[in-house]
Order: sequence, then C-alpha cells, then structure tokens
Amino acid sequence: MSELTVGFKRVPCPDCNGTGELRIESENINEHFEVEKQTVITECPRCLGLGFLPPGSPQ
Repeated sequence: MSELTVGFKRVPCPDCNGTGELRIESENINEHFEVEKQTVITECPRCLGLGFLPPGSPQ
C-alpha cells in the first residue's frame, strides 16, 4: 500500500447489526377480534441497506 492509497475500515451498522435490513414486529386485531402478528422487513435507513456505515458518516 502506498502513501497515496487511503484504506478504510468497514464499520457494521449499529442499527441493523450489519444485515442491511430492519425487522419491525407488529400486532393487529382483525375484524374477528383475533390478534394477527406480522413482521415487516425494510431497508435500514442509516446504512441504506449496505450493512456497514459509509466512510465519513457519523457513528
């Protein structure tokens, strides 16, 4: 590695633990008054689904 080469260390995202996605558990009551459990999986907004923090981002 030369002096001009800049390396960076990948820091796992603390919000999603490096998976790139968030899982949100929710419960709803349907028209028959039964509880329905649901898991919503979405892209982590902090790391944009990468699983690690981009260089220069606040930790």
